[in-house]
Amino acid sequence: MNAVLNSTLSSLPLLARGKVRDNYAVGTDRILMLASDRLSAFDVIMGEPIPGKGELLTQMALFWFAHLEGIIPNHLTGDDPESVVTAAERPQVRGRSMLVKRLKPLPVEAVVRGYLAGSGWAEYQQSQSVCGVALPPGLKNASPLPAPIFTPATKAEMGDHDENISFDRMAQIIGADLAARVRDTAIQLYTRAAGIALKKGIIIADTKFEFGLDGDGTLTLMDEVLTPDSSRFWPVEGYDAAFREGRNPPSYDKQFVRDWLEQARVDGQPWGKRAPAPALPAEVVEKTAAKYREALQRLTS
Repeated sequence: MNAVLNSTLSSLPLLARGKVRDNYAVGTDRILMLASDRLSAFDVIMGEPIPGKGELLTQMALFWFAHLEGIIPNHLTGDDPESVVTAAERPQVRGRSMLVKRLKPLPVEAVVRGYLAGSGWAEYQQSQSVCGVALPPGLKNASPLPAPIFTPATKAEMGDHDENISFDRMAQIIGADLAARVRDTAIQLYTRAAGIALKKGIIIADTKFEFGLDGDGTLTLMDEVLTPDSSRFWPVEGYDAAFREGRNPPSYDKQFVRDWLEQARVDGQPWGKRAPAPALPAEVVEKTAAKYREALQRLTS
């Protein structure tokens, strides 16, 4: 399988090259969103692609867009991505692209947590709260929360880290009414998705959604949704033992890469979570690709 680290379309103008996706303008009202095989961790892009990752991400996002219909409009146009590029460029686009509406993105990420993990766990240990949301005492790493909580974050520039913020701060940035709609919609999306995934043996510990506004001001779900790049997926069968022992449960997401990077050394020193990233060993690349494949197979079987 040929990996795509960077796409090279010349028939469309490149709008932006993000951590994973390359976005191309299609006229003034549509965007060709192409998922590369790049992988980012700690907001740093790895130098090694994960073969097939972009196709898996796209298939998973389309699965979730279909299963979340009725809650909120999404950015899909229903048009064939291959129809807007030349014949020679179609292999680059095939299976890893979406043709979407051009929206005005909101400058915040809508994070929903059903379990305590990652930066949420770190913050809880300091304050018994996450993003200003008070939580019960005595929780451990990977503890289930009494109910899903909304913990927004600001969007970082390339190479910088996203910053967790309070709901009040989010309301200051985008307005109180819109912030409340985003919060309520994100929790509704997470709740439905978590229920679907649990029936397939997958716990969605947390996830982030992105929203935009169309020309009429309609709130719209955009970008990726509920993929291993934007979510923490835990197989049910590995959760209980890990939770009892206070360690991170096995995961289908890039936590595998994060854990390796936490132990990585650069010139004898721990990696400082700044570019450039240490080179991923072939074994880490292969295991990460396998985890993405297994997550999609499990969800869609």
